Amino acid sequence: MEIKLLNYTKDPDGICFQTAKICYQSKSNDKEGLLNKIIKAGHLSILEHASFTFLIKDISRVASHQLVRHRIASFTQQSHRYTKATGFFTPEKIQQDAQAKEIFNELTKKALSVYEELLNLGLPKEDARYILPCSIVSDIIVTMNARELLHFFTLRTCQKAQKEIQDIAIEMLKICKKEAPIIFKNAGPPCTRGRCYERKPCEDINQIRHFFAEL
Repeated sequence: MEIKLLNYTKDPDGICFQTAKICYQSKSNDKEGLLNKIIKAGHLSILEHASFTFLIKDISRVASHQLVRHRIASFTQQSHRYTKATGFFTPEKIQQDAQAKEIFNELTKKALSVYEELLNLGLPKEDARYILPCSIVSDIIVTMNARELLHFFTLRTCQKAQKEIQDIAIEMLKICKKEAPIIFKNAGPPCTRGRCYERKPCEDINQIRHFFAEL
C-alpha cells in the first residue's frame, strides 16, 4: 500500500479560518482559537471549503468497497475492464499464519492463472475479471473535503474498523495533520475525544488516545 497527497487546498487552516470569520463576522486573529471553538460546536460547514486529493496504490477491492461508502467524496479507480489485473493484498493475520498463507497464496495463484487462460482465449478483460477474488489490488484517487475527512477518520481509524482500511485512514490522517494541524488536531476515533460508542470498547483506550495525540 502506498498513499500520496496529489493536491490540496492551499493553507487549509487559513481558508477555513477566513470562512469562519465571514460566517460569524468575527474580528478575531486567533486562528486556532476560533477554529477549535467552531469545530467543537459542530458548525462544520466551514471545513467544506478545504479539500484533499489522495492517490492510494495497491488497495484491495475489499477495502475500496468500504472506502466508496463515504459518499460525500469523489473517486476514480483503476478499471479492470480496461487494465490487466495483477497482484493481491494479503491480510496481516493471514501473513502471520504459515498454513493460512499457503492456502491463500495457492488460491490467488490459481485464480490469476485462470484469469490469464481466459484472456488467452480471447475473452475481454471485463469478463475475465469475474474469476478474480476481492483481494485483487488496484489504484484509486480520492478527493474529500475536510469535513468528510473528519467523519472518515472517526469511523475508519477506530480499532474496530477492518485493518486494511484502518491503516489507510491512519496514513491519510498523518498527511492531513501535517498540512492542516488545527483542523485535524483532534481527528481520530471517537474515544480520542470522549467516550467510545462501541458495544465492547477497547481495553487500551489510554494507549489509543496517546497514539493519536502523537501522530
